[in-house]
Amino acid sequence: MDEVLLRATQHALMITGFVMVMMLVIEYLNVLTRGAWQERLRQHRWGQYLLAAVLGLTPGCLGAFVMVALYSHQVVTFGALVTTMIATSGDESFVMMAMFPTKALWLMALLGAIGIPIGIVADLALRGRRTQQALACEGFDFHEAAACDCLPQGRIVQQWRECSSARGILSSVLGLFVAAVLVGQIGPEEWNWIRVTLVMVGSAGLFIVATVPDHFLEEHLWKHVAKQHVPRVFLWTLGALILVELLQSHLSVQAWLQQSRLPVMLIACLVGIIPESGPHLVFVTLYARGMTPFSVLLASSIVQDGHGMLPMLAHSGRAFVAVKAINLLIGLVAGLLGYLMHW
Repeated sequence: MDEVLLRATQHALMITGFVMVMMLVIEYLNVLTRGAWQERLRQHRWGQYLLAAVLGLTPGCLGAFVMVALYSHQVVTFGALVTTMIATSGDESFVMMAMFPTKALWLMALLGAIGIPIGIVADLALRGRRTQQALACEGFDFHEAAACDCLPQGRIVQQWRECSSARGILSSVLGLFVAAVLVGQIGPEEWNWIRVTLVMVGSAGLFIVATVPDHFLEEHLWKHVAKQHVPRVFLWTLGALILVELLQSHLSVQAWLQQSRLPVMLIACLVGIIPESGPHLVFVTLYARGMTPFSVLLASSIVQDGHGMLPMLAHSGRAFVAVKAINLLIGLVAGLLGYLMHW
């Protein structure tokens, strides 16, 4: 049991570190490019679907939060929202990129290819019906231009002289993460592209934390990423890894999972309805260990959208149910097709 816990903890730390840094980078880039494409979205409706897929495929919840905010202000259509939620896999995208990057990219491309036509069909079926409902944008804020100076030249040294606890903690955590990867305590023991990537993204995250202004650090990196996402990702990842390790060690579940693909697929789709990042990690981990086929991962990825739909759940239950119902239907159909094709 101790060996299982140690392996699971090391792997969970590697994945969580990767997730944390990528979230920092996405927050950083998002603020740098704030609002530049909003007017273009209103003017080019057909381009909304492509943009919706891109936002959905952006790892994490941020792209989904952006789309919910835009939909709530009637900037984009309901179909564009559906496209995003089919394409997105929430925080699990980071985990899949860490565990099986090549297959994860293929999965993301397939999700985008499915999401765009389904979004178009959804809009054509609605034909102008007023499904948009006003939502308060929770979890994502557009800041004024004055708050978006991400590299405040002349103030960086002063910020370190008056170092906040958030900056100190994040810098220390990222520094320890990079050091642990360098000495082989976290991640691959041999130098390969994964280890190099972990060092590079960790260093990028350390640069961001060291240079951004206090407001950006507190509001975006500390409150949003560090306090809301990172603990949840670590606990769900650790729990999923321990569960799979125990199942493999004590139960002959691999044969059952391979012989019971349809029940597992149905369970994965039903779990995907939950508007929360984490439960999907069980099926991601099972796929990474070769215990479930790609069709189950595909169906689960289509239905679940991390917690990107939480603002919608809070303020527009009807729209939330509509999106989830479409996702569930498409996930089951795509999963069954994949099952028949022996994916």
